[in-house]
Amino acid sequence: MNWYGANNGMEINKNALIALISSIILEEHPNSIIVTNSITSTGLGEFIDKLGGIHHRFKRGYRNVINEAVRLNNEGKESYLAIETSGHAALKENYFLDDGAYLIAKILIKMAKLNAEGRSVESLIKDLKVPCGSLDFRLEIKNDNFKEYGATIITDLQNYVKSTDGFSIVNNYEGIRVTCNKTNGDGWFLLRLSLHEIVLALNIESDMKGGTQIIIDKLIPFLDKYNELDLSNIK
Repeated sequence: MNWYGANNGMEINKNALIALISSIILEEHPNSIIVTNSITSTGLGEFIDKLGGIHHRFKRGYRNVINEAVRLNNEGKESYLAIETSGHAALKENYFLDDGAYLIAKILIKMAKLNAEGRSVESLIKDLKVPCGSLDFRLEIKNDNFKEYGATIITDLQNYVKSTDGFSIVNNYEGIRVTCNKTNGDGWFLLRLSLHEIVLALNIESDMKGGTQIIIDKLIPFLDKYNELDLSNIK
């Protein structure tokens, strides 16, 4: 399935919301850099690229995303949108304020224009690829030096990935993001230290049925080595 929309009961949120406002922004400002947080999907990047934009996947935290867009503009690299999958969004035309009311107003104006043309807002994101499976885990760290313990796990995971067939590390600004080829889950996963909790956050997406479980099965033997990492929810 590769279509979001209210007409089929699917909410336009997370990656779909980013795709929707990105399509509006890129119509107004071609080639703009779209800054998002780290857990956005591969399909979103492909969607933005097809519209002529540049997807810049950065760190989690709406302030981090906004500051990165401001930095890029200060360097002469035009970025008109900074947005997280949580819905926090800031637009250059609105002075990069974290302003949900401004965001929805901009979308509603576009909806009205589309309705006048006999089109729906869903038509803007009909080409957005939806992953077949998506999972999020919070792995509690039961070590007093949780930041150091978590950082060690992430460093060790880099070495594990390098020796694992079908896994490849991709450029990322926090934690470690890994792509998995078609025989090893056909997707990606991201492991990072949480900003606000004593946990390692693990995000997994796959473009094939059962792919998320394949990725999990390849990760558990590695994670099992860490006695002070709670794996009860992933097992």
